[in-house]
Order: sequence, then structure tokens, then C-alpha cells
Amino acid sequence: MSRIDSRTWTVEEARAALAKSGADFVTLFRQGTLEVEIYRPVGVDRQKPHSKDELYVIIAGRGSFVHGGQRSPFQPGDTLFVRAGIPHRFEDFTPDFETWVFFYGPEGGE
Repeated sequence: MSRIDSRTWTVEEARAALAKSGADFVTLFRQGTLEVEIYRPVGVDRQKPHSKDELYVIIAGRGSFVHGGQRSPFQPGDTLFVRAGIPHRFEDFTPDFETWVFFYGPEGGE
């Protein structure tokens, strides 16, 4: 069995995979505990707390990130972290909002 030592993908490739899925998100890559997704909710973010630690890197759009009782503005290029189990969501986001999502570590977080 061969192993992937490196992988690159473009935002355009991720967008195409997302469009093909018909969903708000699609998993693009898994390696060990790492999962890489692209996420683009339409209108409302209905996600629930996750069982792994999570990192977002904003691709496009602006809005507010609500996490653990705090509200933070975001814009393209920003990086957002949320621990496993913490309620969080994106609010008041622009129609072009999309983000990379990186889940990692053990269930329950590090």
C-alpha cells in the first residue's frame, strides 16, 4: 500500500468537489486524525459541537463567529480555533462565505 507524503489542492478543486456533493461541506482529505474539509453554509449555519478540535481558515466572506459565549468578526485569511465540544457557529455572514475546516486529534480534543 502506498502512502501519500504530500498533497496539494486548489480552492477551485475544493469548490468543484463541494458543488458535486450538493452539501454544505465535503471532506477532501484524511490522514491519521486529520480531516480537511471545505464548508459553505447557505444562509444559516446549523452545525453542532464537534467531537474533535477544529481549526477554520476563512477563504472568502465576512461575518461573525460565535464560540463559547464570545463573538468575533472574521474576514478572508483569518484563522479560528474551537475546542472539541464547544458550541459555535457563523452568523451574519456574506453570501460568498466559505472556509477550510481542519479537524484533528483524538475524540474529545487534546
